[in-house]
Amino acid sequence: MLKYLEDENLYDEYTKEGITLVDFFTEWCGPCKMLSNILEDIDYMKVLKVDADKYPNLAMKFGIMSVPTLCFYKNGLLIRKEIGYRTPEEIKNIYKEISEL
Repeated sequence: MLKYLEDENLYDEYTKEGITLVDFFTEWCGPCKMLSNILEDIDYMKVLKVDADKYPNLAMKFGIMSVPTLCFYKNGLLIRKEIGYRTPEEIKNIYKEISEL
C-alpha cells in the first residue's frame, strides 16, 4: 500500500501497528525515481512517500540529509534508516529482519 503524504500528518501514519516504510525523496533525484518503481509494487508493508523539497521542515525534523532515505518503523519506532537506492531483494530482506524482532 503506497501513499504519498500531502501534508505533515506523517506521525499519524507511521505510528500505527505493523511495519511502515517511509521514503523521503525528491522529484529531481535519479535513484529516487528508480526506487519509486520498486516501492509501488510492495504489498507486504505500508509505504509512505514524503517529498523532501515540498516538506523541508518535515525532512529536517526526521534528520534527512540526502535522498533517497528509507526509514523503517515497527509499531511507530524507528528500527532502521537506509540512505540511497536499495534493490527489491534488499528491501524485502530488511522487512524480514524487522518482522522477526
